[in-house]
Amino acid sequence: MTKSSDATDLGRATSSNGGSGSDSASTSFSRDSLRSSHALPEKASDEPVSVTKPDIGTSTQCVHAGEQRQKSEGAIASPIYTASTFTFESTDAILRFVEGDEKREEYGRYGCPNEKSVEAKLAALDGAEDAIVYSSGMAAIVGLLMTKLSAGDEIVFFDQCYHRSREFCSKHLSRFGVITHQVPTGDFDALESAITPRTKMLVSESPTNPHLTVVDLEKFVAVGKANEVETLIDATLATPYNISPIDYGVDYVLHSATKYLGGHNDLLAGVICGRHESLEPVRGMRGILGSVNSPQNLYQLERGLKTFALRMQRHNENGLAVARFLEAHPRVARVYYPGVDSHPTSEIAKQQMRGFGGLITFELKDADWKQTSRVVDAAQMARIAPSLGGVESLIEQPYVMSYYNCSVEDRRRFGIADNMIRLSCGIEDTADLIADVDQALAAK
Repeated sequence: MTKSSDATDLGRATSSNGGSGSDSASTSFSRDSLRSSHALPEKASDEPVSVTKPDIGTSTQCVHAGEQRQKSEGAIASPIYTASTFTFESTDAILRFVEGDEKREEYGRYGCPNEKSVEAKLAALDGAEDAIVYSSGMAAIVGLLMTKLSAGDEIVFFDQCYHRSREFCSKHLSRFGVITHQVPTGDFDALESAITPRTKMLVSESPTNPHLTVVDLEKFVAVGKANEVETLIDATLATPYNISPIDYGVDYVLHSATKYLGGHNDLLAGVICGRHESLEPVRGMRGILGSVNSPQNLYQLERGLKTFALRMQRHNENGLAVARFLEAHPRVARVYYPGVDSHPTSEIAKQQMRGFGGLITFELKDADWKQTSRVVDAAQMARIAPSLGGVESLIEQPYVMSYYNCSVEDRRRFGIADNMIRLSCGIEDTADLIADVDQALAAK
């Protein structure tokens, strides 16, 4: 496994595009100076875990990383800076800023003080040098690809992916002369064969949505490095709590922070993590596109991150328990969850992941789409809605919710069955959640 050797200052108070505070005033933890075996989240099974863990506890990072120890007016919570523009006291102050001698804010489209601690916290959790927060997960992947790709370039996708990511690349990037190739997820021979001298990036989710396939990150990175092509992993479903793609040498890690990182179904946000030098042009493009997040959302994201590790423990517990219950249920034909042995990538998952999250996809036995919809409608605790990763459990039928306007051929090609249900387990008591799923499955 390729492991990042770069130290990460978990308490950096500024980033390249501004910020306030000083290193002496921030909470500073070194990734390499405090390595300890007791500071790790419990792994999800007795199988060996080969990934490198953070050197301090994840909850400690969630609470303290990236934040100044002493904030404005002594407030323990970060103030919300609602300014659209930021003033300078003199022309000399402007010159210090434009010449790079003073890191601070200039205009809201380029960022705000609230994003500094959030970005530092997210970078720390992923073990990355830097992070850029966006207005949504889609804004993040669009911003990265618009920065890195030009007319004539090519990218290669594993084909199990969020349908809007696929749509952006196949329908919109193609208008600007960028070619997207899709190959079967996990087929590394096909991945290598699809690479040409014009290929600039390899893209995959891990686990994938909605089939929860876990990609072998060692092989994925090896193919990229052998061909001098950058790699992107969307780790939204895993989160930094359960997987560390940076440790394998992945160049960019994407999260829809709307999901587990925010955790309360009350905000939209996205983040790209990676090396500082590689992200500098991406940050510049974000300033042009204007896809920054609002100070209020950033405050809520920072607040949500404080309890991220605690919430993930329950999401992991609920996901595994419900998946095992579904596997044993006579009305369930198939369960997609990397923590159960029947999943084709369960061995890879056990090697790479510290837990398997709260998202489960399953198929009903001998059911058409209408019979399947009645099970979804019968859920009393889980709410019918898209998205995932919040404290409330959510349930949906992908055929109806996301793929209703697709052709039968496309749904088959994307692996979306009429009898498929996707359940995002929240943090409710496990027994109550199982009881709700059990009674819903009784619906005819």
